[in-house]
Amino acid sequence: MKRIYSSKTTQYLGKKVKVSGWVHSIRFHGKIIFAGLRDEQGLLQMVFTPKNKQVYEMAKELKPEWVISVNGKIQKRPKEMVNPKIKTGEIELLADEIEILSRAKTIPFPVDTDGYEIDEKIRMKYRYIDLRRERLKKNLKARQQTIQFMRNFLIEKGFLEVETPILTKSTPEGARDFLVPSRTYPGTFYALPQSPQQYKQLLMVSGIEKYFQIARCFRDEDPRGDRQAEFTQLDIEMSFVKQEEILELIEELFISLVKKIFPKKKITKIPFPRITYEQAMEKYNTDKPDLRKNKKDKNELAFAFIIDFPLFEWKESKKRFDAMHHPFTRPQEEDVGKVKKNPGKILAYQHDLVLNGYEVGGGSLRIYKPDMLEAIFEIMGHKKEEIRERFGHLLEAFEYGVPPHGGIASGLDRLLAIIQGEPNIREVIAFPKTGENRGLMMNTPSEVSKEQLKELKIKFEKKK
Repeated sequence: MKRIYSSKTTQYLGKKVKVSGWVHSIRFHGKIIFAGLRDEQGLLQMVFTPKNKQVYEMAKELKPEWVISVNGKIQKRPKEMVNPKIKTGEIELLADEIEILSRAKTIPFPVDTDGYEIDEKIRMKYRYIDLRRERLKKNLKARQQTIQFMRNFLIEKGFLEVETPILTKSTPEGARDFLVPSRTYPGTFYALPQSPQQYKQLLMVSGIEKYFQIARCFRDEDPRGDRQAEFTQLDIEMSFVKQEEILELIEELFISLVKKIFPKKKITKIPFPRITYEQAMEKYNTDKPDLRKNKKDKNELAFAFIIDFPLFEWKESKKRFDAMHHPFTRPQEEDVGKVKKNPGKILAYQHDLVLNGYEVGGGSLRIYKPDMLEAIFEIMGHKKEEIRERFGHLLEAFEYGVPPHGGIASGLDRLLAIIQGEPNIREVIAFPKTGENRGLMMNTPSEVSKEQLKELKIKFEKKK
């Protein structure tokens, strides 16, 4: 007999079915045993009676979270036992066969609650148990639906989805790179991408005029409570585009997304407000203002674009200017001489998308002229030889005909956490790290064998 999901059993009234899943609950009512079976799609009440002695005796042994398969007839529940809170609340399965597939130890915490009351470190250590929780399953389903919607939306707009490399080159783009040593070329390293920034610009040189990717990004940042060393973003880049066209595209995408996938949510203002960086700092004292009318309303989504950022910010510790976002952002001044003369006064074609007081996206028009890109790096303190060493591939590509281009990337983890009303991004990621970048479930990072280090020609200095 083919196994069916619990949610489908309502279609089999009076018929025999086979269901499989986890024992969710057990209770004895006189001589009758009631057990809840939980699978991916919900709960089903099972009934075991002494009439079938062998099955009844096996049911007595059942414990929560054991994995079982049960055959039986679907029948209506007595009126007084109807449960309107679940899809199968009007029916039950009268069991006549049972197979115990897997026994389970007592789990470290209950999974029939939201889980907020449980120490997060314990939840993350036993994440495979924590994910049995209905709330987390809903978050993962919402994530999948969101990604699928974004993918379909952009493909219909003529975008091409392109995967870019995970093993790439270490370049100064802001945060620290995660480095991967090469066994084949001892003493050299790959880097994990902080973003697909250079690859998507090279795709514009390639004539891929509309690119997107659901991209994995990696940043070796110092521990921070609500950040992850690896995260996912929707990455978009377009050729021959103006800044307002980028904003209109992402605005249409998010309005359509909320309407289709999260219909209970209400967007505060459409079109999304456009606020300059200067206005935001003067009025709200932040470049991530929370524009909700009622901050206690969990269903209110207040989007806004922040534009006209300064191109550079002064770093007192380094005694030099640094890019406010990243060095590929196009200045709103095309004269290289003026940019070099007054770097602190030049604005950028930079745009951030904020939602309920958080940044959920950011992008810009990009520099596509080699002389301007070199000038930007020089202002940031890089020597010409270093620029050529680290970015020669990009500068050379720009010498073969590059269209004006720009784009935006949206952090999916942050976006989903806000929409789902979660306190942090770890609640919408299947297997997250802690704020200290530790993986408690697999105990990462961890040491490797001496043989592996020897193959990589790596030696550690002894602590003094």
